[in-house]
Amino acid sequence: MSTDVDIAVIGAGPAGMTAASTAAEAGLSCVLLDEQAEPGGQIYRAIERLAARGERFAEILGEDYARGAAIAQRFRQSGAVCQAGVQVFDLDADGVLGLIADEGARWIRARRVIVAAGAQERPVPVPGWTLPGVMSLGSAQTLLKSAAMVSDVPTVIAGSGPLLYLAATQLIEAGARIEAVLDTMPRERYLAAAAGLPRALMAGGELRKGLAWKRRLKNSGVRYLSNADAIAIAGEGRVTGLRARVGHRDMDFACSLVLLHEGVVPNVQLAMVAGARHDHDGLQACWRPVLDPFGRTTVANILVAGDAGGIGGAELAAAEGELAACAAAYDLGCIGEREFERRTRVPQALVRRKKPLRRFLDTLFRPRDEVLVPPGDDTIVCRCEEVTAGELRRIAALGCTGPNQSKAFSRAGMGPCQGRMCALTISHLLAAAHDRDPAHTGHLRLRPPVKPVTVGQMAGAPDDA
Repeated sequence: MSTDVDIAVIGAGPAGMTAASTAAEAGLSCVLLDEQAEPGGQIYRAIERLAARGERFAEILGEDYARGAAIAQRFRQSGAVCQAGVQVFDLDADGVLGLIADEGARWIRARRVIVAAGAQERPVPVPGWTLPGVMSLGSAQTLLKSAAMVSDVPTVIAGSGPLLYLAATQLIEAGARIEAVLDTMPRERYLAAAAGLPRALMAGGELRKGLAWKRRLKNSGVRYLSNADAIAIAGEGRVTGLRARVGHRDMDFACSLVLLHEGVVPNVQLAMVAGARHDHDGLQACWRPVLDPFGRTTVANILVAGDAGGIGGAELAAAEGELAACAAAYDLGCIGEREFERRTRVPQALVRRKKPLRRFLDTLFRPRDEVLVPPGDDTIVCRCEEVTAGELRRIAALGCTGPNQSKAFSRAGMGPCQGRMCALTISHLLAAAHDRDPAHTGHLRLRPPVKPVTVGQMAGAPDDA
């Protein structure tokens, strides 16, 4: 297979758009691949339609969202090619990508691949989470951004993390019928994170923005309850309510929609499939690729930028996209050492300045034990194959020590999502059952296709693929 493009960028969020713009401006042929119909990613979804939505819509989503318009404009003017509505289902160490679009499956080869696949919400396996009427909070925010839609049924939001304050406030101001917001962050986390507060405050205004979101949420008139846990969703065939322990009280909330959120984790599937080494992040209880300061992985042709390499937010993601594209251009001989140093000086300084804030937030919002390891045996862990926590514990008692072995017993992680919604929980649950560190238990071994591909799509692939 011949080389089709110098740089292929996967993901059109702030990291991907910036990486593609930087590569194209350096004179490299570049293609940006994304599943959505337009660039923006999750953070800046539908950003190019912002002006048409009016001032009220822009005010609800805020200045941080509006900044994405400049990133999208730079990308459109850069000369990079955007291929929208394309899913990447395979990536190998040689830079060959398997793509699915309306016309079927096809393959392209790139001299360098920058994975900017962003983050995904952490799975929240609580009793009842598979009922119709349960969504992630990020999904509700996506509907707001892409279609200006909010729910008009009684809704309860439960979880923790910066997105909880931002998205809940946005939904309330957009007219969603929010009955209560349950903050599940334990109060003792404030003390645990206190040592990192001074450096976090010096990293920029993000922390102050987060406090402002929380104040707006508390002043919104919606019932806000902190220190909640033991979340359980009630209903037969659909959601009818939610029960939680708030402090020392058990409380019931009548609702038709539940929005769950317990933070976000790097989307590692493609980098793992390509063979890049990943280490377990004990603080945030997830896997992340091993990267050099410019996003290079342990696989020569593959780089990672943005939240796919570690959660940092939009501004940090854009800087990392710039660094990865400069590294690719330098490695391909497109720019020299002096030019490389000049171009990377500013984004490197921004990354150094922002890292202490991320450490503070990771400590403050570290996932609770009951999120990582469901305490009840009846809670479904693998939604695709309907494998419960109890079944995995029984498998562990038989001597199964890792997620790849457990697949032979239960098919956990072998459904259409390929472990996207259960891999973390499986690893942590098996680790807890054997009193081991999840780093030693390991991650599901990912193989292509990482997205469902039909026989018809494969049959329609070009003969020389």
